[in-house]
Amino acid sequence: MLAVGISIWSKFGVEGDPGLLPKWYSIVVVLLICIYVAAFAWSWGPLGWLVPSEIFPLEIRSAAQSVNVSVNMIFTFLIAQVFLNMLCHMKFGLFFFFAFWVVVMTIFVYFFLPETKGVPIEEMIHVWKGHWYWSRFLDDGEDNLP
Repeated sequence: MLAVGISIWSKFGVEGDPGLLPKWYSIVVVLLICIYVAAFAWSWGPLGWLVPSEIFPLEIRSAAQSVNVSVNMIFTFLIAQVFLNMLCHMKFGLFFFFAFWVVVMTIFVYFFLPETKGVPIEEMIHVWKGHWYWSRFLDDGEDNLP
């Protein structure tokens, strides 16, 4: 994302000179975007679907997944609707904007999502109760979940 933003900024600058790009430069920018999309599809892309399917107890998993799908689709729609308008106004800064959010997501996952490798779904309540942040939202007196 940063490489795309820098390559567009270096060619067009802040004012956005409307000159045509050389064909080779256009190919490089498109390849950089394709590399970003492929990397996103192998890393962050599926996490919005994978993490919710693993972290919720069985009792609420179907409801939680339905909320997850709804929120995911709403934000996908919103981003699709505003992307071109944001690109026209922010120009190359839009790519830095999205890179910033990838950094924010990385920090959030590092600090707020516990490791679930090897944890059976029945034990997830104990993982949340042992987490430094999320444990304050769980009632220790009620342990009726498996």
